[in-house]
Amino acid sequence: MGSISQPQLVPFPLLMNGNYTASTIPWRLPSDDPSIPTPIELSWLNLFLNTIPTFKKHAESDTSVPDAVNKAEEFAQRFARIIEDFKKDPASQGVPLDVLLPCRLREQVLKELGFRDIFKKIKDVENANAISLFENVVRLNDAIEDEGKRLENLVRGIFAGNIFDLGASQLAEVFSRDGMSFSVTCQNLVPRPWVIDDLETFKMKWSKKSWKKVIIFVDNSGADIILGILPFARELLRHGSQVILAANDLPSLNDVTYAELLEIISKLKDEEGCLMGVSTSNLIIANSGNDLPVIDLTRVSQELAYLANDADLVILEGMGRGIETNLYAQFKCDSLKIAMVKHPEVAEFLGSRLYDCVIKYDEL
Repeated sequence: MGSISQPQLVPFPLLMNGNYTASTIPWRLPSDDPSIPTPIELSWLNLFLNTIPTFKKHAESDTSVPDAVNKAEEFAQRFARIIEDFKKDPASQGVPLDVLLPCRLREQVLKELGFRDIFKKIKDVENANAISLFENVVRLNDAIEDEGKRLENLVRGIFAGNIFDLGASQLAEVFSRDGMSFSVTCQNLVPRPWVIDDLETFKMKWSKKSWKKVIIFVDNSGADIILGILPFARELLRHGSQVILAANDLPSLNDVTYAELLEIISKLKDEEGCLMGVSTSNLIIANSGNDLPVIDLTRVSQELAYLANDADLVILEGMGRGIETNLYAQFKCDSLKIAMVKHPEVAEFLGSRLYDCVIKYDEL
């Protein structure tokens, strides 16, 4: 059943036409027997099975849903059955399996049972924590006089913020107890060179301040958006760029939604409408039309498509959007994919370490 807020979806206008596919990691080859799951399919399907206890736990404590405990159990059983059926017969849906389909089915089962946003509580806590640290993070960035070093620090902040999602809850706990752990995390990223490391090329282009309009597809609530993306976006605003932050229409995992992002920005802005002294008159918050932790760029909101037409840099942030679904996506303008590797399956595909970093810059 469609949500009232779901806008009509259209292709992202800056996508290079041709052979775009929203799935980076092929789960099977054309020569594989369609009725037998491949080792890659099995490892990814098991990954989805392993998420069920976390989802169930958060669903049980969703006070907005009557009889949440029983419904959470029903979710767990139904979604597990779907995944087990795929393991028996990967061709049962009539389309090749990829990361989008289980994500979509998981959301569908939750919604059918009345769950709208099972991670709302944890998102609210993470946002409050990160908002209290925002000023300090920005001051530390602003104190770096060398522009190249400041950019590298901002990029490290995006990676550090990107750790704090539900795949790394123990880090989130440390973070909520001790704000310093954000800067410690920035320092303790795996050493460069990262698995894909175009930072130096990106730095050279950054120093020219040539992007007039930048679109950033954002990822998680909390440290990710508030301490990672927003200081970076603020720096772009300082450069004179217009910045569009594209956030999910509907909740999924702990991703920040359009409505939540509007609220976050209003809490961080001062009376003059500035983010720590930088005007937000060139900052636009857009609804991407998406409702998953991954994104198919043939399906974005008409609003975003309209805003995107003359952008000259597209940034996809986070593992779901920047690696699992769009690592090789090509655009009619410069593009940056920036994310941390948090699944062993992704690390294996990239030939990287777990918690390795990806900064892939493609200049038009």
